[in-house]
Amino acid sequence: MMLFNKYILRSVALIILLIPFIIVLILDYLTVPDLEESAKYVDVIIPRGASIQAIADSLIAKKLIDDKKLFLFWVTTLEKDRSLKAGYYEIPMGLTYAQLVTYLSTARSKQIKVTLIEGWRIERIALELENQLDIDRELFIGLTQDPEFIRDLDLELESLEGYLLPDTYYFYWGMDEIQLVRFLVDRCLAVFDSTVTARLDSIKMTRHEILTLASIIEGEAIFDDERSTISSVYHNRLKKRIKLQADPTIQYILEGPPRRLLYKDLETDSPYNTYKYYGLPPGPINNPGKKSILAAAYPANTKYLYFVARGDGRHNFSFTAKDHAKAKAEFNRVRREVYRKQKQNK
Repeated sequence: MMLFNKYILRSVALIILLIPFIIVLILDYLTVPDLEESAKYVDVIIPRGASIQAIADSLIAKKLIDDKKLFLFWVTTLEKDRSLKAGYYEIPMGLTYAQLVTYLSTARSKQIKVTLIEGWRIERIALELENQLDIDRELFIGLTQDPEFIRDLDLELESLEGYLLPDTYYFYWGMDEIQLVRFLVDRCLAVFDSTVTARLDSIKMTRHEILTLASIIEGEAIFDDERSTISSVYHNRLKKRIKLQADPTIQYILEGPPRRLLYKDLETDSPYNTYKYYGLPPGPINNPGKKSILAAAYPANTKYLYFVARGDGRHNFSFTAKDHAKAKAEFNRVRREVYRKQKQNK
């Protein structure tokens, strides 16, 4: 009996001595190690709505695991089944199953560089975000026209056209459509800080009117140094109650891609037709960038009432209809010459 008791005591003592080592081994198995710069990574996309089974299949396909059941065991054991989120992850090779589960539950999704071009309409922005971030394009577009959602943004509009600020952004893969629309609207509204808002009060224009004018400027301007001058033409025409006669507003109401306008296009009956109706159209015709928004709010100090394309992306500005007609005739001459050379080269 005495020998048996001694054996038990020795066994217990041995176990007590081994406990710290066992704990260290367990923690080592569970804890993601410090990764060296030379560590190899694998890109893995976890789609929105993917099940744990589907995530395991993706990891097998990328050779990060080879035993699906063991992975699922560790997800359940560590209670991480609701912590694995959609995203674009860079996962280091060589992690244990437990480390991999821990890593996925804490890692931040990779950022994706997305460039949204000034002057794009909502549909084109939605297409780019679909291509880059795998969002639901139709859902994104639907949100921009949803009265209840728009009211939640504290806006009274029929559409968010003009309120999605184009720029180059770094988005986390996995952002949903609501987050993206809110982000782009917030970026647009941020342009209207206290200084700009005070400016709008002084020129007696609303934010919506400025965005509408900015979208027209965006449709006309190629070079930044012309934006405020183009803006001045429209401000001057508005003050004198002269029709804006802005070609981009006609392009907006025509179906299909931009094309050379015909005289009959100028007769199209639409509130957006600035050849037919006075003042600004009901709303923006595209999503202008910050430079065009500020140009709309801060026009150059000129007396110009007209401008016409020069053929090189720039414009000739005029005070009188007579000078404008001359500039227009010169542009038509340049256009005919370009057309003639193109025909010769065929």
